[in-house]
Amino acid sequence: MKIYLAIVVLLAVCSSAFGTQCNVNPVNIPKQWITMSHGCRSSVRQQIQMEVSASIQYLAMGAHFSRDSVNRPGFAKLFFDASSEEREHAMKLIEYLLMRGELTTNVTSLITIRPPERKHWASGVEALEDALKMETEVTKAIKNVIIKCESDRDGQGHENNDYHLVDYLTGDFLEEQYKGQRDLAGKASTLKKMMERHSSLGEFIFDKKLLGMDI
Repeated sequence: MKIYLAIVVLLAVCSSAFGTQCNVNPVNIPKQWITMSHGCRSSVRQQIQMEVSASIQYLAMGAHFSRDSVNRPGFAKLFFDASSEEREHAMKLIEYLLMRGELTTNVTSLITIRPPERKHWASGVEALEDALKMETEVTKAIKNVIIKCESDRDGQGHENNDYHLVDYLTGDFLEEQYKGQRDLAGKASTLKKMMERHSSLGEFIFDKKLLGMDI
């Protein structure tokens, strides 16, 4: 707030005391350091939108299991946490484009909000399997970005392997995706076994376990 007031005062001084405007003219900075190819950059932007969409879908899943008629707080927490993770992934990619000087126009298109594809699930197993399917699609999309950024051509027609971005996606993103897929598959398997033996009580117990509660 203090900084904001200082800026307002400075503008007033510039305008009244000196009769000038405190405008900063645009400056020209060399662009040779901006090296991502168009195809690679476009694929990263698409991946950002996919991560945002996954975050919204997980948010819908968490909201579903939070309903009083469903009342599965463990599942709700699981999916709300997953929503936060997907949003964090989108932010990481946005920050990467900023670091590479590739985020100067059409910024709002990166965070277009689309309604979730699904809003209701009959059971926890169905939701976990749906989440696993979604994570598999996200993983496939990340691999496609890697392929594109390994072999895309720059503006001069030269093949452009973006080693740094490929290494970043392979090391940070793919490893987390594979671990997440394995975790969801394991949870779905365990829940199915519990429901085969205990029916709906099995889901109730599993939900409490997701909260770290002992039954």
